[in-house]
Amino acid sequence: MLNDVLTPPAPRDTSREDSVSEIPAAASWSAQVLSETGDAVVDLRESIRAKLTFALGVAPEAARPRDWFAATALALRERIVAAAMAAERTVPNKRVYYLSLEFLIGRLMSDAMNNLGLTETTRAALRELGVDLDAVQDSEPDAALGNGGLGRLAACFMESMASIGIPAIGYGIRYDHGLFRQSFEDGWQREAPETWLAEGNPWEFARPGATYTIGFGGTVTMSSPGEGVIRRHWHPAETVRAVAHDIPVVGWRGRHVNRLRLWKSEAGEPVDLARFNGGDHVGAVAARMRAEAISRVLYPSDSSAEGQELRLRQEYFFTSASLQDLVARHVAERGDVRSLPDHAAIQLNDTHPAIAVPELMRILMEDHDLSWEDAWHVTTNTLNYTNHTLLPEALETWPVELMERLLPRHMQIIYLINWMHLEEQAKHGRQGSTDAAAYLASISLIDESHGRRVRMGHLAFHGARRVNGVSALHTDLMRSTVFAPLHALDPDKIVNKTNGITFRRWFHNANPGLTRLAVETVGAGVLDDPELLRGLEAHAADPAFVARYASVRRQRKEALAKVVTERTGIDIDPDALFDVQVKRIHEYKRQLLNVVETVALYQAIKAEPHRDWTPRVKIFAGKAAPSYVQAKLIIKLACDVAKAVNDDPEVAGRLKVVFLPNYSVSLAETIIPAADLSEQISTAGMEASGTGNMKFALNGALTVGTLDGANIEIRDHVGADNIFIFGLDAAGVQARQAEPDYATRAIQASPRLAAALDMIAAGRFSPEEPDRFRPLTDDLRQRDQYLLTADFDAYWRVQRSIDAAWRDKRSWWAKAIRNTARMAWFSSDRAMREYAEEIWRVRLG
Repeated sequence: MLNDVLTPPAPRDTSREDSVSEIPAAASWSAQVLSETGDAVVDLRESIRAKLTFALGVAPEAARPRDWFAATALALRERIVAAAMAAERTVPNKRVYYLSLEFLIGRLMSDAMNNLGLTETTRAALRELGVDLDAVQDSEPDAALGNGGLGRLAACFMESMASIGIPAIGYGIRYDHGLFRQSFEDGWQREAPETWLAEGNPWEFARPGATYTIGFGGTVTMSSPGEGVIRRHWHPAETVRAVAHDIPVVGWRGRHVNRLRLWKSEAGEPVDLARFNGGDHVGAVAARMRAEAISRVLYPSDSSAEGQELRLRQEYFFTSASLQDLVARHVAERGDVRSLPDHAAIQLNDTHPAIAVPELMRILMEDHDLSWEDAWHVTTNTLNYTNHTLLPEALETWPVELMERLLPRHMQIIYLINWMHLEEQAKHGRQGSTDAAAYLASISLIDESHGRRVRMGHLAFHGARRVNGVSALHTDLMRSTVFAPLHALDPDKIVNKTNGITFRRWFHNANPGLTRLAVETVGAGVLDDPELLRGLEAHAADPAFVARYASVRRQRKEALAKVVTERTGIDIDPDALFDVQVKRIHEYKRQLLNVVETVALYQAIKAEPHRDWTPRVKIFAGKAAPSYVQAKLIIKLACDVAKAVNDDPEVAGRLKVVFLPNYSVSLAETIIPAADLSEQISTAGMEASGTGNMKFALNGALTVGTLDGANIEIRDHVGADNIFIFGLDAAGVQARQAEPDYATRAIQASPRLAAALDMIAAGRFSPEEPDRFRPLTDDLRQRDQYLLTADFDAYWRVQRSIDAAWRDKRSWWAKAIRNTARMAWFSSDRAMREYAEEIWRVRLG
């Protein structure tokens, strides 16, 4: 009954005259949504008033915007419940269960209103109450349930499954504080807890009836209920409770509603009364604090043994609760657990839920008395695994000692799976050959090369029916690199499913002006079928259409400029080229390449101040993991460069640099429609796909990027003339990395790069601490793992070609329009249909 939806207020005009819901087709839909008789606006107005008064206990004259938001959300939620309950009463032939440690759903109100066709009805209802809808939407906090592309993809997929009618339940953790709220103190990232639940979440339903016990530690015993039959029984030393909270996700036009089920951790007993009465008031609640820590914060630092243990506890906690829940549902609906593969498809979103393989085996054998063979058949025909990265740091491995201590029964199951797996391969003639040991080590679920560790990626691969990459390049690299030995054993297991984005959020909601223009140009059918965007291409040379397209961008740029001023105090010119790189801060994503090129551009402008430079605003946003020292230093460098550049009168009007704090879904909806240039410059072969690249291109930003991830497929769809590609490809990266001293030679061959690095290293941007950025420049000179030096000159050249392209406005806007027109294939609806047909074996109506 629930699923995932989002909401944010992208830079809005106060008039909102470009609202998508004012489009006739959408407006007529709005009138159909309410089953009640009478005026829809009056009905919703009175519902909001009643929720404010009787559910929240607040008088209208005393209500804050946050109160009006909660009341409006409750009124809208009420209109979702009927469809949700109808979905619950219908048992589908097959249901998808999507397990993800992140769901970056952001704000939910705009998605709910848009998908129900109630945006203008809600606006009018609030207006009659003397309340502004924009202020109400702005008071909704972003749900702190994710961090980056992994979580945002899960959110897009959940919305698309609801929109195209795939029955689904998403499973995750109800984090109290999510990742962190980012601020800057003199350019240094500072982290504070997110408080998104401080005033409750009106979208959710607490489900105390759906509570499951999760065990940790303890011992395993054996019994023999019959001759030749051995049963093992796990006796956990510690248990916590997983309590369900459901968020409904309404699909497009309200036709279908799924659910997002999030687990909150609780102690079995809130307080140890004996200890409390004995005077140990702190110790009496220690067990409660330990249990509740599981759902407290997203991604606890794993730099300590305690952090690693908490991370593993989180992953097992939500995976076990989800599997217990879905198996119980299946048994209640179908009776026989052996038919689970026929009626359920479980998708593991990256390696975080990989513990599902032994946990599902445990549940089937211990709770439902299946034999090993039957349990393995059910498990390997129900589970599927999406890999999102080839980086070793993200292909999780856990110390065997930790697993044996925390999950002793699961280690027994993993050992047996591995033994049977290796024995099977040994039978195929590998034993006795000189490379036998190396081969078996490469396919083993246990890595013994640097201490004994469980390879969670290998475990997920071995236990899944299908394993998929998320772009064509990424999938090919999966087959030829990290999973090559396993791929050779089962060549049909790995398939490609290129990511997609939901157009309802990233086009309709984020850019209503452009959506309105598309509807007026190619018809209202484009709201249901994004392939109709192709019709815009015929107008790429029409001066009237181009002027309107450019006007929409100008409005979004003005709105973003206002946000930049409010949040940073920096004024930026909407007539300048808005050059945007917003994403998680990581060395392979190469924000540092962008910053170093900014320094080189600054030097060039200073050297030739009278040259006709293309005005450019460089906009950064993104969070660095709290323990990721290099990434935090990159943020500091970007902020220090920004201060120097922005304060220099010689470059005024030609270059500005901005780093916006606390990047979020709602901030992305403000930034993306305002971008002219989209920076997708990761080291080739290291970005699995990316979805930000899709959002920018859909909204008409031109991409500058490497041949990495989905950039390749975007180039193939929008056309090579409408994208700016530079640098080494994945094969070139591998070849260059094999060359000794490639960074030294690259710097020696590039006076411009050398000068920029010298300026940074000499303390020009940190005079109070001249050696502050030496760790960055020394790393580039000595190691340069991500080949910034190798790609720098190509990056500089392509940026100067972009300067020239920006000056030819007619050509630029034609390219932008073609990007919007040709991006329909990157809809997450398309991706979900492919998953349904080729992985989940779910029939669509």
